[in-house]
Amino acid sequence: MSSGAADLRQRKKQNCTESDKMAPEERNKENSKLGRSPKYMLIQRFAKLFFGCLAAVTSGMMYAVYLSTYHERKFWFSSRQELEREITFQGDSAIYYSFYKELLKAPSFERGVYELTHNNKTVSLKTINAVQQMTLYPELIASVLYQASGSEEVIEPVYFYIGIVFGLQGIYVTALFVTSWVMSGTWLAGMLTVAWFIINRTDTTRIDYSIPSRENWALPYFACQVAALTGYLKKNLNCSAEKFCYLLVNASTYTFMMMWEYSHYLLFVQAVSLFLLDSFALAQREKVHEVYRIYLFSLIVGYLLQFENSALLVSPLLSLVVALMLSRSLQMNMKKSAFVSRLLKIMYIYLVLTVAVTLNFLLKMFIPHKENEHLLKFIEVKLGLNTTKNFTMNWLLCQESLQAPSQDFFLRLTQSSLLPFYILVLIICLFSVTQVIFRRICGEPLKETVKLEDGRIGERPEIVYHVIHTILLGCLAMCLEGMKYLWTPYVCMLAAFGVCSPELWMTLFKWLRLKAVHPILLALILSMAVPTIIGFSLWKEFFPRIMTELTELQEFYDPDTVELMTWIKRQAPVAAVFAGSPQLMGVIKLCTGWMVSSLPLYNDDDLLKRNENIYQIYSKRSAEDIYKILTSYKANFLVIEDSICNEVGPVRGCRVKDLLDVANGHVVCEEGDNYAYSKYGRFCHEIKMNYSPYVNYFTRVYWNRSYFVYRINTVISFQS
Repeated sequence: MSSGAADLRQRKKQNCTESDKMAPEERNKENSKLGRSPKYMLIQRFAKLFFGCLAAVTSGMMYAVYLSTYHERKFWFSSRQELEREITFQGDSAIYYSFYKELLKAPSFERGVYELTHNNKTVSLKTINAVQQMTLYPELIASVLYQASGSEEVIEPVYFYIGIVFGLQGIYVTALFVTSWVMSGTWLAGMLTVAWFIINRTDTTRIDYSIPSRENWALPYFACQVAALTGYLKKNLNCSAEKFCYLLVNASTYTFMMMWEYSHYLLFVQAVSLFLLDSFALAQREKVHEVYRIYLFSLIVGYLLQFENSALLVSPLLSLVVALMLSRSLQMNMKKSAFVSRLLKIMYIYLVLTVAVTLNFLLKMFIPHKENEHLLKFIEVKLGLNTTKNFTMNWLLCQESLQAPSQDFFLRLTQSSLLPFYILVLIICLFSVTQVIFRRICGEPLKETVKLEDGRIGERPEIVYHVIHTILLGCLAMCLEGMKYLWTPYVCMLAAFGVCSPELWMTLFKWLRLKAVHPILLALILSMAVPTIIGFSLWKEFFPRIMTELTELQEFYDPDTVELMTWIKRQAPVAAVFAGSPQLMGVIKLCTGWMVSSLPLYNDDDLLKRNENIYQIYSKRSAEDIYKILTSYKANFLVIEDSICNEVGPVRGCRVKDLLDVANGHVVCEEGDNYAYSKYGRFCHEIKMNYSPYVNYFTRVYWNRSYFVYRINTVISFQS
């Protein structure tokens, strides 16, 4: 085994030195044919690289400024008081930002981290490791940077926090620019990628709705990883560039793993893409297996830094990587006759999949894990393999992000011309890749260097990887609308690369067998003309809309929520515990600091059960039942939201009160009709009537148009 590894390293060194020697020789031959001096070509290459990098960085910076300006216009952020600014963080975003505030208020960073890892001031009767459970490494990094940079006297914490997120989004766009540039060879593709990304912002990012969400912190690092991986997979890459790409893949993969709880699932999709690329021998096997090792070390580092997170040990990524390495080791140690070699190629995919599934099953048997069980149950129900009356499962199924994408989504992509060009590029690349795979099966080797006149874009490993990757992400996006935020950015990148790539047009012309016009000349012309025409049409149609977004003032003001938070801070006891919908509890925790009974988090079974129990305030249960539920969590105050109690949703069966009625058996279905039955009225309606027995358990202490606050009586009075 050691000799095999030594041979592998030796081959890598030889390949690296050979490519370093071959590249200058090929360039010198080409330059001599064109009558150009090496000095002239060096200046030309430097100018191209300089202006391309300048365009990439400028695009990222302008996008970050655009997001900041749009955010200011939407929320009037600079003219708001701190409480009004914090209300703009909703749901889980409020929880993430509240922990960032706590870190800044702590006497020292070490003390702040300790309080987060042993947190008993957020959820009543529960001590949680917030860093592990909520993946708070972004907040740890942001607080360290804020304090270490001496920004306390220069900028407010909230501006520093959202500024980092907007800056990361700029890096995201820059990484997509670079990926498209590396694939096509022209930074015109990068400019078109950025244009499509911004125009389709509704479908490429969730930054408008949830600034602190984990994917807004993590996906920029994944985009950097994809850009580096694209360069790493290229053929005939010089040694220094290959090392740089390899190191960048390492660093970005580790960081991505730490920033998002579900990062290993996205890396699993990427690993499947590389596995298929390797199975058909379309890339250098040594490079692909180096990436597998990066995955393995990332999982180990993530497991250790995430407080021995067992979800990483039972992740499909680990099982697949180990299976791939075992299968590779088996291939290397077997004596390969021609027949055995061909048989191993046929059995390779089956062997890897069998080992991966078996290993994952064994790991789940012997390693205790509960973190992602609810995801498996959700997938079963989503695919129709199971049915349930469970409130939490049905509530998740009703969320828009977990529905199939709507027709409006495809209409928006078509109106921006993105979807038609993506389909065109994908079809050409798929046909070319299919041809290459057929040649490989027939025993024909891949060319060391693919020239423009060959018209074989499917022989470039980085192109094949992106085709497979976007297809896999697209399949997920067709099932869950929330997955479009992972798929659409790479649709922008692949479509822009295709229309700007002479190789893609040349591949098409090879099939069409053009004779009237020289195909190479036509390919070069179209690779410049088509993106230019697209760019001008996008500028004419969408630039005025973007400028209108930035110039018109929008108003976001929620006076009822402001009044509620002000009342809590002034009137409620410091030790009070509030109960209500998880989304509102996140805002109460952020704006007041008071303890709550539940949180809008869905990765913990106990919190999911709490949320379901406290949502019973909108069900048809008795006052005594609700009182027992709330006191079991030591709640002192109950907040009822009129918007939930009187909800009129577009889908009747997806309202909170409808889901509760189904879960509690208060709805009977007979011959396709639903009949509601309960001997109690809906609690949130009945409590407002102020009659017994509701007034015996609860006393109204505050109300406005949207919220009703009740004190939960410690001494029950049964006076009528």
